[in-house]
Amino acid sequence: MSKQANPTLIGAFVLGAIALAITTTLLLAGGSWFGKRQQHVLYFEGAAQGLQVGAPVVFLGVKVGTVKQIQLGLDEKSHRFLVPVMVEIEPQVVYTRGVEPVDLRDRATVRKLVERGLRGRLRMQSLLTGQLYVDLDFHPDKPPHYFALDPDLSEIPTIRTTVEELKTKLEGFAMDKFLADVAAISSAINKLMSDPTTQDLPKRLNATLRQLESLAAHLDARSKPILKEASQDLIAMRKAMEAAQAAMAKVEIAADRVSSLASPDSKMVGNMTRASDELAQAAVSLRKLTAQDSPTVQNMNAALKEISRAADALRLLAETLEEQPDAIYRGKREKKTP
Repeated sequence: MSKQANPTLIGAFVLGAIALAITTTLLLAGGSWFGKRQQHVLYFEGAAQGLQVGAPVVFLGVKVGTVKQIQLGLDEKSHRFLVPVMVEIEPQVVYTRGVEPVDLRDRATVRKLVERGLRGRLRMQSLLTGQLYVDLDFHPDKPPHYFALDPDLSEIPTIRTTVEELKTKLEGFAMDKFLADVAAISSAINKLMSDPTTQDLPKRLNATLRQLESLAAHLDARSKPILKEASQDLIAMRKAMEAAQAAMAKVEIAADRVSSLASPDSKMVGNMTRASDELAQAAVSLRKLTAQDSPTVQNMNAALKEISRAADALRLLAETLEEQPDAIYRGKREKKTP
């Protein structure tokens, strides 16, 4: 007869299994049963190869959530395929002093952060695995682009990765024209290198170098007398400079003397000033003497009149003596009228 099972052991085993199941469920749920989580959507224009469900969502280097869903969408306006990525933010907040805590799950809070430049982009976790993660950071220089395929979801604008931007630039690059230019340049170089003139350049360069060496040797042989003459010329020039400096010193001394003589308080300037004053006084006296109403001029005029009268008298006397020579001792005779 088989042994009867112990109910106590069976009950303990069942309770342990239930506790293990609850623990496993909590670990897989990541604590979502104890906190409300908010989902946001990001629309990526490029390929999302390497991004997997469960990839971390990092904000300023700190993990704040995980990727919950990756889909494929179509923009009706531009008819472009997009990759909507649903991310779930963990129930954690950012604490600051004296300010209310910032909840990244709140849609209005995320909208304000987007206005300040919050953008999402894909970045690589490891070069070996090629796995990607969602990086949230501030890029105020990048304007936000909304797709809003689902207006009920909170959307975080995205920006292109560096590789995607480089790919876009390369796509717009005129590769055909660039290759044609390279081919033309290569053809021109080949033509130039195959030209006999170009091939003859090394010989010409060697001949030029030999001529330069010969010229250098010739100059070296003639440089000694030339340097000697130059040295003598420099000595003569130095002597001339010394003589010029001595002459300039003498000129400076003479200029100092002239400036001292021409100074207002010098004796020569005083004598010249007194002489000019005396000349001015003499000029004033002479002007007074030569004035029309001066006594000197009037006396001279009277003397001139007397002299004129005396001259007239002498002229009459001379005429009388000419006509009557004996008038000196007989006296003047009166002329008879006819």
